[in-house]
Amino acid sequence: MTTSTIRWEQDEDGIVVLTFDDPNQSANTMNAAYTESMAAIIERLETERDQLTGVVITSAKTTFFAGGDLRDLRSLTKADAAAVTAGMRELKGQLRRLETLDRPVVAAIGGAALGGGLEICLACHHRVIVGDPEAVVGFPEVTLGLLPGVGGVVRTVRMLGIANALLQLLLQGQRLRPGKALELGIVDAVVSSPEKLIPAAKAWIKANPDAKQPWDREGYKIPGGTPSVPKFAQNLPAFPANLRKQLKGANYPAPHHILAAAVEGAQVDFDNAMEIEGRYFVDLVTGQVAKNMIQAFFFDMQRAGGDRDRPASIEVFHPAKMVVLGAGMMGAGIAYVCARAGIQVVLKDVSLEAAEKGKDHSRALVARAIERGRSTHEEGEALLARIIPSADVKDAAGAQLKIEAVFEDPATKHQVYAETEPELAEDALLASNTSTLPISSLAEGVSRPEDFIGLHFFSPVDKMPLLEIVKSEKTSDETLHRALDVAKLIKKTPIVVNDSRGFFTSRVIGTFINEGVAMLLEGVPAATIEQASSQAGYPAPVLQLSDELNLHLLRRIRDASRAAVQAEGHQWNAHPAEQVIERMLDEYNRGGRAAGAGFYEYEDGKRTRLWPGLRDAFPPVGDPSTIALRDLEERMLFIESLESVKCLDEGVIVSVADANIGSILGIGFPAWTGGVLQYINGYEHPVHGTGPAAFVARARELAATCGKRFQPPASLVEKAEEGERYEDSVTVAA
Repeated sequence: MTTSTIRWEQDEDGIVVLTFDDPNQSANTMNAAYTESMAAIIERLETERDQLTGVVITSAKTTFFAGGDLRDLRSLTKADAAAVTAGMRELKGQLRRLETLDRPVVAAIGGAALGGGLEICLACHHRVIVGDPEAVVGFPEVTLGLLPGVGGVVRTVRMLGIANALLQLLLQGQRLRPGKALELGIVDAVVSSPEKLIPAAKAWIKANPDAKQPWDREGYKIPGGTPSVPKFAQNLPAFPANLRKQLKGANYPAPHHILAAAVEGAQVDFDNAMEIEGRYFVDLVTGQVAKNMIQAFFFDMQRAGGDRDRPASIEVFHPAKMVVLGAGMMGAGIAYVCARAGIQVVLKDVSLEAAEKGKDHSRALVARAIERGRSTHEEGEALLARIIPSADVKDAAGAQLKIEAVFEDPATKHQVYAETEPELAEDALLASNTSTLPISSLAEGVSRPEDFIGLHFFSPVDKMPLLEIVKSEKTSDETLHRALDVAKLIKKTPIVVNDSRGFFTSRVIGTFINEGVAMLLEGVPAATIEQASSQAGYPAPVLQLSDELNLHLLRRIRDASRAAVQAEGHQWNAHPAEQVIERMLDEYNRGGRAAGAGFYEYEDGKRTRLWPGLRDAFPPVGDPSTIALRDLEERMLFIESLESVKCLDEGVIVSVADANIGSILGIGFPAWTGGVLQYINGYEHPVHGTGPAAFVARARELAATCGKRFQPPASLVEKAEEGERYEDSVTVAA
């Protein structure tokens, strides 16, 4: 028997092997074809039960099963709630019939089983997985604004207990490798090769003819107890308290719903727990936050990491040797991630002592990785051996890639280019890590400007996932694709932007910082500003971030931008934040964390509290309790989105996906929004409605009360009037 997505094969022992293999997709998903196929399979299993010994579920794809079809899920609205509820009940019912078939059912997992894929596995009585690090299992739904809706919450709580289910699987979206999954109890056995999966599954079936789920056995109790158990109930308040602390009031409903479904579901029987889980799922999947996060973290991420119309004639670039110029914080970080990717790295600075100090950064990271079990001693030693500290440019001989990370001064950069370029391979990729200086002007310092490109890393380099690739006026297509190859090799998510002062990320984050800092001048208390930026969903509140970036640097960037604008014959429009930064530096000598004093106070380099002197320097006006936090939150969110529209209009950024991903991964724009342009698409207002038209109406309100910088650009107004939204493929109705 073959349905549209599932194959049925029965051996002479009466064991049926069901193989997921959707012919229309590279991965199996819970789409309409799957639902129809599974319905037919379950019907046949029940009809022919007397002729069956057991069931093995496996996959013909490189992944086991990818979960729900996100194209379907992102289209759902509140009006679809009843239909979604019915559909989820059908999916849950199928798996419930499978696990109560009265025959042993085993999942043979040969690749990643995530989301709905893992839910299918948990409905089996036994799970055997191949010992391949790519064969991960987990529930990434929370990272998409969702929860596992086909029994994932209910079954993990009953398998692991409330605490372990929440902390080890559900709330963080962990992806567990086979060994960790076995240790936790999510899988029951690990085999060494794919060929051993089916034999191992069949052997277990023969040895366990009376298999049942633990929760279907008489006397079953949830591990660790339920909220009705006094000892457990005493600790229960810590869960919502910690969750509130982590979320800081930001708009992330999924963690709350997961916690609620787990706790409430543990207090009722299995079937009612399924209903509870389903209601919370439907509320999430028909809401806007899930749409935003699905768009960003699946569709936009796919586009950012895609081939970007790469010509077949351009060969894959995989440098064996490279040189990093400058062993400071950024250069040292770049050297580490490149060496981790297997590249031999010459880390050059003005002295061997400085270069060795740069390598110390990698030594510390390697030691930490070994201590935490993420690397072996041998792997760490091999990584460090690939980093060669040097003060001699001759050591860069034959390098196929050069990344410059020296002080942000064009003359200094041109000097090191001239010294290094003659030593490199003839066709070496030439790159600068500058975060603000125009790439086209830096390209004037090299002999092959067509091979020159900006590779803007973010600090700390070993943790920040984004790489902003900046094309100059003369950068060739081949150079761009070679840079994209480097991003893939070192496991960074790339965005591509055209040359401009501040590029995309630095330019946009500057508007966020200015807006938050300017609020002090308006009499908004510093604590309120920090609360508003945290509640908006920014990972670091705005004044804290300003201290981290350094107020001296912020002033230098502003002065350079002003000089460039004036040199072009334009008028510089001063932002109110400039007055605050001038006074902090010149009157109070508070430059930020590096100076040991900024908007915050510091002891031994650690942030302690907001500087009490802020109240005297920038006295609060009126009654702070009357300040609407939503107004402050939206000012920060809106100003970054509006600047992003201007970047799109000016051709600084040409991809909506790159704008969204760059804003989230690079500069901390709140993930629940889906990014700077998706925020406009999904904006919701109690009076103005939803989408770009509502955003424009609200922007005009802010322009009237806070300044003309909030006036929406003409292109945005036109898009709103046409009922369109921001996306890369085809313009569709909002």
